[in-house]
Amino acid sequence: MSRVGKYPVVVPSGVTVSLAGTNVSVKGKLGESSLQLVEDVEAGLDGDQLWVKPKGENKRARMMWGTTRALLNNMVKGVSDGWTINLEINGVGYRAAVQGKVLNLQLGYSHDINYPIPDGIVVKCEKPTAISITGKDRQVVGQIASEIRAFRGPEPYKGKGVKYDTETILRKEGKKK
Repeated sequence: MSRVGKYPVVVPSGVTVSLAGTNVSVKGKLGESSLQLVEDVEAGLDGDQLWVKPKGENKRARMMWGTTRALLNNMVKGVSDGWTINLEINGVGYRAAVQGKVLNLQLGYSHDINYPIPDGIVVKCEKPTAISITGKDRQVVGQIASEIRAFRGPEPYKGKGVKYDTETILRKEGKKK
């Protein structure tokens, strides 16, 4: 039995959920998202609670039960509050700046990296060494943060590179004389 799927998704005020067959649409102050349900689960709305139940007792239905509930919860939180990931840049001369719809990164290469910012995503650089990525879709926000981090991942000796602000870098000891 799914431990995640058995709990309903609480829909906050200001968010509207509409069910049309196997399509679930969620609309809030940050925009609108929709999800096409698989045939193994069904969704329903009771007041301000959105629930998901499996249609059968087969393995796929039980797997998709918790997955669908988690996706719907992420959609509801995304259109009401949004998702944010913060990145930190460490290293001499490493910096970032937003120029229109392009994130300009200087990460120690012989050239600057210009990363185009997709629609629906807000990227801010309060400091040249801090990047904040915000959007309504959790998957897209995480994918963009992962791609930016992949340009120059943190190295274990001095910690130079791009890392998540919650990430801890295991440091290695350098050479001995």
